[in-house]
Formats: sequence, structure tokens, C-alpha cells
Amino acid sequence: MKILILSILVLFIGVGTAFADPITAQTSSEDKIHFVDEQIMIMADISNNQDTQQNFAYITQVKTDEDVVVSLSWLTGSLSPRQSFSPAQSWIPTESGTYHIQVYVWESIDHPSALSPPLSMTVNVIERQT
Repeated sequence: MKILILSILVLFIGVGTAFADPITAQTSSEDKIHFVDEQIMIMADISNNQDTQQNFAYITQVKTDEDVVVSLSWLTGSLSPRQSFSPAQSWIPTESGTYHIQVYVWESIDHPSALSPPLSMTVNVIERQT
């Protein structure tokens, strides 16, 4: 594989609080609690382990338990030989529930050839108690 996802990191950004937890495989939904209307950053570390430049598309998808896509975002770029990068996409949940986050690294949006295996995790989103 040309680019390898090393880990995925979800950051919760709220009022004076931060949550970060690296994973390399799917985690249980009980491990991740987030709040409605607060930003979640979906981040992964990617590396170009080749001796040539590599274009890539970093894609994040968030789905409900009912398999409905509620967020799909991507960014594109290029990594020089032996370069690493930690792209991030934000998502703000508008409803409570269990969500499944998937991260893909492809050659491009137009050429969806995977450069690494996808990563996934599950997060719970709840209403903040006042």
C-alpha cells in the first residue's frame, strides 16, 4: 500500500474541554461519549512510505445506526516521499444517537483506489444535561 493510515484520532472540542483517543481498530460505542451541537474533529495520521510523491484524498463519512449518511467530507493533497500528515475533518452532530465514523484514503475522489484499509469507530452523542 502506498499510504498507510497509522491511527485515527477523534477530538471533541467544547467549552474548555478536549477529548482525544487514538485507535487502530473499531472501538465499542460505550467508550465514546460526545454532545449534540459540539464539534468533533476526525483526524488520522497518514504517511507516504514511497520514494515518489503520492496524491491522496482523505475522506470521512458519518452514518447513523440506520445506515443513513449524515456527513461526508474530504480533502485532497499530495505527500512528498517519506512525508507524514495528520488531516482532520470536523463534524457537528445535531441529534443524539449512535454514529459510525469511517475514514478512507484513496488516490483521488475521481479514482477511488484505496491507498490503505479503511478505519472505523463508533461514537455516542447525547444531549448535554443543564
